[in-house]
Amino acid sequence: MGEDMSSLNIDVQGMRKKILDLAMRGKLVKQDTSDEPASVLLEKIRIKKEQLIKEKKIKKTKPLPEITDKEKPFDIPESWEWVRLGEILLI
Repeated sequence: MGEDMSSLNIDVQGMRKKILDLAMRGKLVKQDTSDEPASVLLEKIRIKKEQLIKEKKIKKTKPLPEITDKEKPFDIPESWEWVRLGEILLI
């Protein structure tokens, strides 16, 4: 027990990287099947963008290409979806 803390070889940066990796993959915590799937949220965003376009608050943008399997760096939970930032944000 009398071990000096400085003698512990802790890779803090490596731990942070691993935690972030697990979070991005949806493996940091158990997935709650009662959570709304991403597809529902994405549909709400699409509807809101269409409304803002009709109100001339934003301009219509070109459709973005679909994300290919080659672009997906890892698997994500089934209720999640890969999207391009331009689909959900105004850049």
